[in-house]
Amino acid sequence: MPGAVIVHHHTRYKTYPGEVTGIVVFSCLIASVAGCIFGYDIGLTSGLTSTEPFLIKFFPTIYEERKKQVITNQYCKFDSQFLTMFCSSLFLSAMTAAFFAGGITRSFGRKWTLFTGGSAYVTGACLGGISFNFPMLLAGRLLVGAGVGLSIHASPLYISEVAPAQQRGMLNILFQLMITVGILTASMTNYLSSKIPGGWGWRVSVAFGAVPAGVIALGALAIPDSPTSLIQRGDTATARKTLAQIRGVGDVREEFDDLSTASQDAMAVESPWKELLFGGKYKPQLTFSILVPFFQQLTGINVIMFYAPVLFKTVGFKQNASLVSSVITGTVNVFSTFVAIMTADKVGRRALFLQGGTQMIISQILVGTFIGLQFGMSGTGAISEQYAMCIVLFVCVYVAGFAWSWGPMGWLIPSEIYPMAVRTQAMSVTVAVNMFFTAFIGQIFLTLLCHLRFGLFYFFGAWVLLMTLFIAMLLPETKNVPVDEMAHVWKKHWFWRKFVVDTSDARSAEMRKRIALEMS
Repeated sequence: MPGAVIVHHHTRYKTYPGEVTGIVVFSCLIASVAGCIFGYDIGLTSGLTSTEPFLIKFFPTIYEERKKQVITNQYCKFDSQFLTMFCSSLFLSAMTAAFFAGGITRSFGRKWTLFTGGSAYVTGACLGGISFNFPMLLAGRLLVGAGVGLSIHASPLYISEVAPAQQRGMLNILFQLMITVGILTASMTNYLSSKIPGGWGWRVSVAFGAVPAGVIALGALAIPDSPTSLIQRGDTATARKTLAQIRGVGDVREEFDDLSTASQDAMAVESPWKELLFGGKYKPQLTFSILVPFFQQLTGINVIMFYAPVLFKTVGFKQNASLVSSVITGTVNVFSTFVAIMTADKVGRRALFLQGGTQMIISQILVGTFIGLQFGMSGTGAISEQYAMCIVLFVCVYVAGFAWSWGPMGWLIPSEIYPMAVRTQAMSVTVAVNMFFTAFIGQIFLTLLCHLRFGLFYFFGAWVLLMTLFIAMLLPETKNVPVDEMAHVWKKHWFWRKFVVDTSDARSAEMRKRIALEMS
C-alpha cells in the first residue's frame, strides 16, 4: 500500500506494495480455525464437568460422592482433583506438542503443521466420541491436545507472516475471534446435546470438535505456505511467486529481498534454542514470550470459561440455567472481539491492553464484592435471581474487557515480535507457557475458590493490575511495523534498548575493521 506509517518516536518504517487480497483473507481464515478447536475444548470441558451421564459413565465414584455430600458452603461444592486433572490433561498434552511444533514448522512449514494438528484433533475427537472406557477417552483427549498444541503454534505465526503489516493486527485477531466462536459453539452444543434422551448427548459434544478440525486439515491443503517459511527451507522460487500472489502485485522485489536477508541472518544462528534462552540478544522477546501468556492465564478468564456452569450453579443457578448463562458470556466474548479487530491497527495494541485491563479490574472487584456480600466467608445462604443476574452482568463486562485486550493481544504480540532466527522456538515457548498455566490454573481453581472464597476475584484482579502496569511501562507499540523490522522498536524503547544488539552497527564495525586491516 502507498505511503508510510508513523509509530512511536516518529520512526518511519518500510511499507511494501500490495493489498489485502482474497487469498490472504482465505488463508488467514483457514489458519485461524485453530483458535476454534482450542476454544471449543475450553467450552466443552465446562459442560462435561457438569454433565451427569458423562460423570456416571467415566467418573462414577466422583458422581456418587457428589450426590452423597450435603455441603452448605457454596464455595466448596465441586472440588475433585482427579476430575480437574482429566480436564488439564489436554493442555499438558498441548504443552508437550508445542515443543515439537517448533521443529516441525521450521522443517516442514506452517501449513503442514496445521494439517498435522487438524488431523490429530479429528482422530482424537472421534475416539473420544465413541469411547466406552476411560483409557479410550483419555487417549482421545491426549490426541486432541496434541492437535491443539501443533495448530495454535502454527496459526498465529502463519497469519503474521502472510498478512500485510498495516492489517496484521486485524487479521491475526481472527485467531482470537475463532477461540471465542469455539467457546460459544461448545456451550451451545453442550446445552442442545443435554436435551438428547438416553444420556448419550455428551458423545455428540465431544465428537463435534472434529468438524472445525477437519476444516483445518482440508483447508491446509488448499492454502500456500508463508513466503518466510518457504525461504527458510530454500524454496526461493516458490517463495517469490507466493509473495506476489498474496500481495496482488508483480513487483515484490524489496519485500522479498528483505525476507531473504532476514533468512540469511537466521541461518547464521547455529543453535536457535541456545541463542534464544542463553544468548542475551533476545531478552525483550524472551521476556514477552514468557510473561504475556503467563499473565493471560492469570487474568482468570479460563476460570470463567472452564467452569462457567459450575460457577453459576454455585451462585444459585440451576443446571440448564447455568448452561444458558455460559452461552450468554460466550456470546459477549464473540461480539466484543470485533472491537479488537476494528481498532487494533488504528488505536494500537497498548491502548487496548490498558483500557481492557482497567475494565477487568473494576469488574472483578465488583463480582467479588457482590458474592462476598451474599455468602460472606462462611459460604452459606441463598442468592436471589436479581442478585445472580447482577453477577452475570459484571462477569459479561469482564469478559468483554478481556475479549478486546488480553484475549487477542495475548496471541498477537508474541506472534509478531520475534525475529526469524528464533521465531518458531520462541512461539513454542509462548504456547507451552500458555498451556501449562491453563492446566495449572484449571487444576487449582476449585481449591482456590474453596479457600479464598470471594477473595478469589480480588486475587485475579490484583494480577490484572500488575500486568496492566507491566504493559504500560514495558510494551512498545508494534502496530503497522513489518515483522522483520521489529528490532527497531526495541532499539528505541527507553528500557529495552540497553539489551538490544544493533547487528547493523556490528556489521559496519566489522567491515571497517576488515578494511583497515587490508589497507595496513
